[in-house]
Amino acid sequence: MNAIMTEFDHHRTSQPHQGNWEGFAEIDQAIREDRLTEYRMKKAWADPINRRVTLFVALILLAFIAFVIINDVIL
Repeated sequence: MNAIMTEFDHHRTSQPHQGNWEGFAEIDQAIREDRLTEYRMKKAWADPINRRVTLFVALILLAFIAFVIINDVIL
């Protein structure tokens, strides 16, 4: 196998990229401040569909808990 390693490939593999990842700046700061869960919850709550799904699941869980408690008291 005769592979030619260009200077670009050599720098790419030997040194990490020092560029500014602007799209990941907010999540990078969240990781540094150890608040990744808070970041994910805020992003999920900001999305209307995720908010509806979260509220629906919470409602189903509360209904199930109420059903179990009522059935336990009656029986």
